[in-house]
Amino acid sequence: MTLALRLAAKGQGTTSPNPMVGAVVVRQGRIVGQGFHLRPGTPHAEILALQQAGKQAHGATLYVTLEPCCHLKKRTPPCVPDILRSRIRRVVIAMQDPNPSVKGKGTAALRRAGLSVTVGVGRSEAEELNKSYCRWMETGRPYVTLKAGMTLDGKLATATGESRWITSAASRQEVHHLRRSADAVLVGIGTVLADDPSLTARTGPRFEKLARQQPLRIVVDSRLRTPLKAQILAQQYRAKTIIATTAAAPIDRRSAFLKKGIEVLTLPAVQKGVSLPALLKELGRRGVMTLLVEGGGEINAAMLKAKLVDHIRLYMAPLLLGGQNAKGVIGGESPARLKSALKLHHMRVRSVGDDVVVEGEL
Repeated sequence: MTLALRLAAKGQGTTSPNPMVGAVVVRQGRIVGQGFHLRPGTPHAEILALQQAGKQAHGATLYVTLEPCCHLKKRTPPCVPDILRSRIRRVVIAMQDPNPSVKGKGTAALRRAGLSVTVGVGRSEAEELNKSYCRWMETGRPYVTLKAGMTLDGKLATATGESRWITSAASRQEVHHLRRSADAVLVGIGTVLADDPSLTARTGPRFEKLARQQPLRIVVDSRLRTPLKAQILAQQYRAKTIIATTAAAPIDRRSAFLKKGIEVLTLPAVQKGVSLPALLKELGRRGVMTLLVEGGGEINAAMLKAKLVDHIRLYMAPLLLGGQNAKGVIGGESPARLKSALKLHHMRVRSVGDDVVVEGEL
């Protein structure tokens, strides 16, 4: 199962909105087939492993990280019939599929056919691997990671807004990998106006090359103040952009964005801003399973206040800015009592270049 999990992880960033799945066929202690799901519309991991095994699958054991599917509401045929035709004798499954169309049904079908089925081997590792898929299936919204680069005293930028570059090149390289793995990346209009970011995933020694895999770029902009020449609107042929706004946005500005081929998504307003829960529900409806928030203090505060953040990742540079007028990582108002502070769980601390990375779940 360890090998199956490693294989599944190779699909990171390409399988969405499908889960990452790996499969291994073992006969008499020897691996005779293996595979992983690469992207929607391509064969599932079980099918690839069985095809590689061929007739050696007869009487063998199939190890798979997710319950095999048995429904027809997808682009590819169900896996259970092929498993039965292969004459596999035993199936070991890491985790049950949270998809209501599959949940428990694939396992039941295999058992009804007389196969020996074991569920739960490597469950925690499989659930961690597909936590975005599980969250999306359970709530209909993406799994959200809030990422920020900051000084040791929690500052995103100087009082004048200077922020390039607080963190090291090694940290920035890791962030570009994060973007490649995410379905979408989000910022607020404040970040667009202050920093004019492109939010593309790039590679190369100086991050000058566009990566093959690009996230959907989202700007939360209730009054459509995004400049038409902003970098986040460029390179639409490789990385699409959506402007999330409200009905209060000027009609002429909407027309200007539409002429550039930029989608303007009108959502309900909350305290004169875009309803973030409504935005995430819409992204989930579109198949966005993983969302990376790279905004400034105000959008960070709004996402946290709405309880929409699942994971925090902070890149802390060995710098101190000080001053109450420097830009903090979380804006808005501070709670009056310590008991109202947000607490991270399952924290991890590591080094990247000269920086320290602190991350955890909310």
